[in-house]
Amino acid sequence: MADSGGARPPAVVVAVTGASGAIYATRTLAALLERGVHVELIVSDYGRRLLRDELGETATVDRLLPFLTEKYGAAVGAGTLTLHSNRDLGASIASGSHGCSGMAIVPCSMKTLAAIAHGLSRNLIERAADVMLKERRKLILVARDTPLSLIHLENMATVTRAGALVLPAMPSFYGRPQTIDELVDTVVGRVLDHLGLPVKLGPRWGEAEGSKR
Repeated sequence: MADSGGARPPAVVVAVTGASGAIYATRTLAALLERGVHVELIVSDYGRRLLRDELGETATVDRLLPFLTEKYGAAVGAGTLTLHSNRDLGASIASGSHGCSGMAIVPCSMKTLAAIAHGLSRNLIERAADVMLKERRKLILVARDTPLSLIHLENMATVTRAGALVLPAMPSFYGRPQTIDELVDTVVGRVLDHLGLPVKLGPRWGEAEGSKR
């Protein structure tokens, strides 16, 4: 699932783990692709299962672009996507010399967050996240679990001190969302904001009802 080569826009790494919230992952991917971004994608084994379990049997990694096009429209074709194996620690994004501008793990399991907090780098998701921290680049962890134990909270504090941004999947309601997709957009809009890609996905605080990001 690679692009055709040639000049690329700045790349963003997106990783999908097994925490509930597959719709956050697909909406983030679609929003980035719609804006012509090149996405370096990693999906863990449990992330692959998550896509199928929560979005249906057609939401497989092997046909992810057709799935995104069917759900979000042809505009996703503006961007490009490269799929990496989570087992490939020799992938380009495992090196700090690769020019990714940032990384979002959407959703981010507590297992993955713990591994990042302790610098384990046992797979490509963990290694790519470690690269973001050591290179002082943007790392956004869309944590999705509740309630949170003291261990979870301490790991969140650790990654925050290391330079990551913990952005829990907590939808906002001040824009009076009417659908699940609109709720999801309140989270994805914040992810893109922090990746430096402000978008019009929903009303911001203080804007008139019906205005968009």
